[in-house]
Amino acid sequence: MRRSPEPAESEAAAAAPSKTRRKHDAHELQRLGQALAALDAERFAALPLPEALRDALLEYRRTRSHEGRRRQLQYVGKLMRRVDPQPLQAVVAAAALGPARQAQQLHVAERWRERLLADERELAHWLHAHPHSDPVQLRRLLRAARDDAARPAADRNPRAARALFRLLRRELDAAPEPLPPGAEPIPSTAPPAR
Repeated sequence: MRRSPEPAESEAAAAAPSKTRRKHDAHELQRLGQALAALDAERFAALPLPEALRDALLEYRRTRSHEGRRRQLQYVGKLMRRVDPQPLQAVVAAAALGPARQAQQLHVAERWRERLLADERELAHWLHAHPHSDPVQLRRLLRAARDDAARPAADRNPRAARALFRLLRRELDAAPEPLPPGAEPIPSTAPPAR
């Protein structure tokens, strides 16, 4: 007659991850290792990695055959089990967000340029949101871009509109927290100076 397992054994078995869960975790670590190997040289050099893992990732970068890369990636996954993946995932996420953040900044600059060209009153909003801007240069570029837009299509030269866009991009990049068009800055709650 079979005896039922001891309660301690069944609790330990229930707490241990299933084989499917372990394989899933191993594949996640391999994907993280693959993403780490794909980082640019500067970010990769700054990673806090054990020497064995760094060497394995460098070897993965050098390997060209499909089977060799697959096997090296399995080894990388095995070594990744010994490190905390959270900081490494944060580095990979930051690297992935870089192009998205740049694209967002381009769109914000383009929307500001359209608003500034469409309505002269928008300059006051821009200067309120970005007090570090040079209003004289902005007005000069706006006037030139508007004059160019008023010409027939065959005679237009978009040089002034491009220069305005570059200026807006520089100003948005230099600003501590660029505000999207239409957003108002949060008023300060500090008491007035005496």
